[in-house]
Amino acid sequence: MASEKDVLTTGEVAKICNVAPRTVSKWFDSGKLRGYRIPGSKDRRIPREQLIRFMKAHNMPLENIDSGGIALLAVVSDTDFGEALALAVERESNYQLQHVRSAFEAGARAQEIGPAAIIVDTEVSGMSGRDAVRAVRNIESLRECGLIAMAASSDSGAREALLQDGYDDVLVKPFKTSQLLDAVNKVCLAGSGR
Repeated sequence: MASEKDVLTTGEVAKICNVAPRTVSKWFDSGKLRGYRIPGSKDRRIPREQLIRFMKAHNMPLENIDSGGIALLAVVSDTDFGEALALAVERESNYQLQHVRSAFEAGARAQEIGPAAIIVDTEVSGMSGRDAVRAVRNIESLRECGLIAMAASSDSGAREALLQDGYDDVLVKPFKTSQLLDAVNKVCLAGSGR
């Protein structure tokens, strides 16, 4: 069963989107914003992932979601780097970044948290860039998820190859947290066009 953070009322959605609750009700009733009604009531509930999808489709800033932040997932082999990255992202944004060390962990965690974007260190062993992209895009609930590669080389050929593999953006290590957040915002807004 979904927790309260995973399901929002029309009032909560209205605050996040900076509109009147009646506007949210209209979006819901017209089918633009998906959710469900409480049985025996006219009350509407909107799953968080549906709200994120709606906000992406309408180019609304995702930082406005204040119910625990928007989930991100990083696949990095270095635990210390993953922890530092998570702290930096959470300190500078409303995103909540979780990190895992392997492709197997990434698959399980991604389906669990439904991240807005997955950041993949291309040096993680056992995972090619193309395979990572295919794995994510083959999961229905993750098709809108942004994919960002973290590469060690600034070589334009390597960057182009990662983009050809299907990544939405490529960051060259080392990078600033602000660069990562800019990339996340860019790919999350572009995600509705996939």
